[in-house]
Amino acid sequence: MDRLFTLDEARALLPGVIHDAAEVIAARADLAEIDFARRSGGRSERGGLPELKGLQARIEEIVSGWSEQGIEVKGIAPVLVDFPAVLDGVSVRLCWIEGERELGWYHRTELGFAGRRPL
Repeated sequence: MDRLFTLDEARALLPGVIHDAAEVIAARADLAEIDFARRSGGRSERGGLPELKGLQARIEEIVSGWSEQGIEVKGIAPVLVDFPAVLDGVSVRLCWIEGERELGWYHRTELGFAGRRPL
């Protein structure tokens, strides 16, 4: 069975998620720059293929770490994660997207991001 989080458990993990998300965001930008330079025949100050592969590996490491904790990773551009939970007997996802400072939203599991509501 997948992990279910209480609101307090999810909120306790959020500072670590935000910290790691900052690293994903920086790596994502570097990846875009390196990839663009490679495709256009130029060079990037961010590096080349070895750096690109290293950045990809680091993002995968972070995403895998979240998944191992039971956090559902919905995307990395933007970073969007869900914490499976039950509120008032209903299956929900406590939802956080990059740029938010706290965990303040949820949506019913079957509705997805479009069904987001404030906690």
